[in-house]
Amino acid sequence: MRSSFPDGTALPRPEGLQQRSNNLFWTNLTGCHNTIIRLHHVAPAKKYYAVARGRATGIFSAWFGTGNAEEQVRGFAGARYKGFADIEEARIWLREQQSAPNKKRTARKPRPDATAARTATAVSSHDADVIIYTDGGCSCNPGPGGYGAVILAGGKRRELSGGFKHTTNNRMELMACIVALKSITPGASVLVHSDSQYVVNGISKGWAARWRAQGWMRTKTDAAENYDLWQELLDVCAPLNVRFAWVKGHAGNPENECCDQLATQALASAHTARDKNFESGRTTVTA
Repeated sequence: MRSSFPDGTALPRPEGLQQRSNNLFWTNLTGCHNTIIRLHHVAPAKKYYAVARGRATGIFSAWFGTGNAEEQVRGFAGARYKGFADIEEARIWLREQQSAPNKKRTARKPRPDATAARTATAVSSHDADVIIYTDGGCSCNPGPGGYGAVILAGGKRRELSGGFKHTTNNRMELMACIVALKSITPGASVLVHSDSQYVVNGISKGWAARWRAQGWMRTKTDAAENYDLWQELLDVCAPLNVRFAWVKGHAGNPENECCDQLATQALASAHTARDKNFESGRTTVTA
């Protein structure tokens, strides 16, 4: 997760984080820190979206809205698209995609491990009531950290973010999922996209459930890290039908990029909280 501009200049704290208005307010969702919730429509940072394969193809200047990029790719099998800050770069990419030959692939019987990987990550969003994207990270690791989440449900969009004074990347990835899922009505079908294989595999491959069954031990001698947050994540998943899917970070996915920016802004905010369990060393079980 980025904490500075490409030239190394630190990112400034974004304006408006301390304001109270109809569109921005603070709430204590987790019981231990403040969380920013934006309820107004916020477009992703990318300005141009090139769709090479979708219901309609071309370059779109907005992600959401009638006839814009999101409508062309959501639920479209094999959709191919990418966000750009420069329209000429978008045009070049689109031309390259459209001129590339379509190679027919010979069907092969997948290896068992490949099948398991697809089951955990390549999940359809058609039957999900709620789509969630999350990201988290920190500067220096450990150091100041932040998380961001985007929730899409019923044609509406919500953004969540929060920051901590001293924490780790993995804890912020977990916290993003926890805070987002806590806001969902029990019984809902939820698809969570995360660029953290630590989080996705921890749930999809049953690692966290196994660690809990073993008293939060990975092996007989090795304790599971961040058991406090894994416990909380398992608890918030229990009343929901939740699936986790891995998405590659910094690869042009508009919602993942938006989460990254939310997390970066949160860690730079003056309103960061203390990760008390991490600071006091209570992230693993003790004998």
